[in-house]
Amino acid sequence: MDDFMKIWGNIPDVSGIYNKQKKVNKVSEAAGTTIKNDVVSISSKAKDYQLALNHLKDIPDIRCDKVEEYSQKVNSGNYNIKGKDIADRIIRSAFDKKI
Repeated sequence: MDDFMKIWGNIPDVSGIYNKQKKVNKVSEAAGTTIKNDVVSISSKAKDYQLALNHLKDIPDIRCDKVEEYSQKVNSGNYNIKGKDIADRIIRSAFDKKI
């Protein structure tokens, strides 16, 4: 059998369907439409969060006064800490982490 489709009749009418362009009339005025401005509102919780972040930016990551204080204690031999205290803090921090 042939792999061709046979078209009987007036071929220009068939191909003419694809060549026609439809005219669209312009809309002169849309009824019932109004122009609205976009509005953005920020919740008070988000404002509080932003304020807290701004204050955190002012706090230094390293507290030089504390580093200096403990450096002096370690260098002078006056900084003594028990191994048990260190172990307790390590275990406590492991349990405090959320999984």
